[in-house]
Order: sequence, then C-alpha cells, then structure tokens
Amino acid sequence: MKIHTIIPARGGSKGIPRKNVISVAGKPLIAWTIEQSLRSKRVEKTYVSTDDSQIADISVKYGAEIIWRPEDLCSDVASTESAVLHTLSYIQQEKEEQADAVVLLQATSPLRKADDIDKAIEKFIDEKADSLFSGARLEDFLLWEQREGKWFSINYDYRNRGRRQDRSPQFVENGSIYIFKPEIIIRDENRIGGKLVLYELEFWQTWEIDTIEDVDLVEYYLNRKIKPLEVEYLRNSKIQLVAFDFDGVLTDNKVLTLQDGSEGIIANRSDGLAVRELKKMNLPMLIISTEENEVVKARAKKLQLPILNGIHDKKSALEKYCDEHHVAMKNTIFIGNDINDLKVMQSVGWPLCPHDANEEVINISKIVLSCNGGNGVIRELWNILKSEGKY
Repeated sequence: MKIHTIIPARGGSKGIPRKNVISVAGKPLIAWTIEQSLRSKRVEKTYVSTDDSQIADISVKYGAEIIWRPEDLCSDVASTESAVLHTLSYIQQEKEEQADAVVLLQATSPLRKADDIDKAIEKFIDEKADSLFSGARLEDFLLWEQREGKWFSINYDYRNRGRRQDRSPQFVENGSIYIFKPEIIIRDENRIGGKLVLYELEFWQTWEIDTIEDVDLVEYYLNRKIKPLEVEYLRNSKIQLVAFDFDGVLTDNKVLTLQDGSEGIIANRSDGLAVRELKKMNLPMLIISTEENEVVKARAKKLQLPILNGIHDKKSALEKYCDEHHVAMKNTIFIGNDINDLKVMQSVGWPLCPHDANEEVINISKIVLSCNGGNGVIRELWNILKSEGKY
C-alpha cells in the first residue's frame, strides 16, 4: 500500500507569529512532525505544503519534500482540506504519483510516540477503514453549553449524574493523526468519511500549540515523554559513526595546570573499556576537540582513536570527515557539552550530551545521558547500544 504524509504549514499565523518554525524543545516545531513521519516504516513520501521559504528551508533540511501552495489557499479562512487537495493534485499531475492512503499530520500537534503513526496505519489497514482520526479518552469531562441564556449539560444528564464508571466512554478528536483514502477527501472535501475508525492516544498527547501559553506545556511533554523514547529508537537505528568532544565529555571539564605550564586531565577508565567494546561492535569513533593541548592527543593515542584537534568549526570538520569516509550525517552520533558544539550537534541525526551539559545543548539533544561529563559518558552510550549488538 503506497502511503504519503502531508504536513500543511503556511507561513501566516495569528495566534503565534511564525508558529511552525519557533524553537520547541530544541528544534523548529515542524521538525518534530517531519522526523516522526520519516521514521514510519509504512510512509513512502513526506510532503510539506507551504507558501513560506523559511518553512521550506527547514523542512528540506529535516528531510521533507516541498509542495508550494498557492496564495489563495493560505488565507486565514482557507481549509486544511484545500491544501491537501492541492497537494494530491500536484503530486498526481507533476510527479505522476498516486497514493493509496494519506497520513495528515499537523505540525502543531507534535506529541506522537515513535510508533504511533505506524500503529495507526496498521489499524487503518486491518479494519479496512476509509478514514481514521486520533483521539483521547475523556475520563471525567462534564460538558455544558449555553443556549439563549440557559445552560444545558451536553454529555450527561445533570439530573441523573450517576457514577463516572457507569458513563459511556467519550473521546476528543485531538488533531494529531488523520489517515484517509484520497477518494474520500476528493469526493467529500473532508478528511473524514466512509468507514471511520479511531486510533486512541493518551490524554497528554492531546495538547497542541495554538497560543504562546501552549508552548511550555507541549515542550514539557516533549522533554519528559517523547525524548526518553529516543533511547529505544537509537537502539534500533543504524549508526555509522560516534563523534564526541573531549573536554566535558571524556573529562569533567576541569584541567590540572602544573608548575611548568603543562596541563593534565583525569579520565574515566570505564570509558576506555567502552571504547574497546564499541570497537568490537565495528562502530567507528572520532574525537573532535577545539583544544590543541598535547594531553588531548595523548589520551586519543591511548584509546587508539582518531582525533581532529584545534578545530573551531566542528560542523565543517565533521561534514568533511563523513564525506571522506562515506558516512551519512543523519546516521552519526555527536556527543557535546557546550555552546561551541551546538552547530555540529544540530547537523547530525543523533545529538547527545552529558547530564551536566550547557542548557542550550540539553535542549537540542535527543538523549540526555544520566551521567556527567568525565563520569562514564561513553560507557553509558555502550550500555544503550550493546543490547541490540547488531553493529
């Protein structure tokens, strides 16, 4: 079954200006949804429908294809359905492609677990549905509305309140995942139609970003609920290279200065053991350090690791190294700890950091390790990777 994802993301936004590109939990908001789509084993293509060059640039950087949306479909009154119909028409006419099903993901609802999209697709296929929407169970929400000055209970009878456990379960459509056959939206101009099924998410996954106040709440759940799931995804990913900074990663960021002006560091032996074990897994490693001190080269020699030292542009240095060794940046881990690591960390597929890293580094890291720099960072990484033992 050929399945395409469409992510509508126009540039205009009344509630939060430039909403789709604001930084949320360390990356542009739209990037979370693009990455989630690209991780799906069932989705063949991921398209972003936009009229905005900045959104387009970010989307391409994170791996999506761009469909430019005409201006008349980008107003405040233009529907999401109109953007989807335009995208489907463009794909069919210009790319000569036809999807059997469409996954519609809204960038403002990024609280999806790594396997939610694939599980929703499986349910859509297994139940032979025409459309699907994600929703969350409302455990104890009693809804009222006012009509002509009078109040009416909507989802229960206030005169016969009863027990919560005895009420029929109700669900809120949370806007996170929609799946539908193209013929449904073409016929009805609606993403929902025909045989409809629900894919249930947890209630905390309902929160989305519509106002500035929502950002902190969604960021909280991304950091506390979604990012921890990255460990499992890392275990199941193909990693081609592990690169890391020296000070603050292999050390505690402190330095010993002796009387003669030479310097020394304290290293963790458990990292040395982990380096040996990672080599047994045929996983290449590389140290990239700003420092030119001989102690850095001495430790790299002891570990028998290649090193690029005296490097001030770590991003360019790593890109060159990866190109020369036929390594994909998206399949590269970089472990950094301070602001001079930000650019290189943002350029790789797997930015990681020690627990005591700079706050900006923590925000962009997919995994924040439990140990501090110099206290077994590489050992902890080995503990994460060794469970699969596939390298």
